[in-house]
Amino acid sequence: MKSTARLSAVIALVLALSFSALAASQAAPVQKDSAAPVQKVNNTVPADQQRMRGLDEQVQEVKTDVLSIAAELNQLEEKLVYPSGTQVAVFVALAKGDQMRLDAVRIQIDGQLVAHYLYSAKELEALRKGGVQRIYVGNVPTGDHQLDVLVDGKLESGADFSRTGHFAFRKEVKPKLVGLTLAGPDSNTPIALGEW
Repeated sequence: MKSTARLSAVIALVLALSFSALAASQAAPVQKDSAAPVQKVNNTVPADQQRMRGLDEQVQEVKTDVLSIAAELNQLEEKLVYPSGTQVAVFVALAKGDQMRLDAVRIQIDGQLVAHYLYSAKELEALRKGGVQRIYVGNVPTGDHQLDVLVDGKLESGADFSRTGHFAFRKEVKPKLVGLTLAGPDSNTPIALGEW
């Protein structure tokens, strides 16, 4: 949201400067030389069109530069907001062949709710086909942390079920990738934690 506002402000500034340059070029005084012949009115139209084309090309170049700067700003912002030394990412996958209907997943790190996701039918189908969802990316300091996972869903019979898993993980200086493999209650491990 912030980067979109910045990009809009930069584009507005570029357009304002471009139009002010156009106005200044049209308002520039023309020195008259008494010895020079007077130009016909028909010749001024193509000159104005050429100036406009030149200005349009300059505006397009500036827009291209602004867009590339905005992309670089987004990358820098992501590096600042999620520095690799403190970054943790949590992924969710379904166990192979499991037919439970996953409704929701809630994740807490160190007692703080960091993600709560409700699944649509299309997302559930993608997970059943082997898809993986990145449910959370955030920052945690190095050291030991507690990960609490609550899974809500329905069994093939239509009965509701809810399972909770409590896991400990250690965050080192490098980025941490945590994978959660979810299965129905009939499985030996309904919620399994793995490092990716």
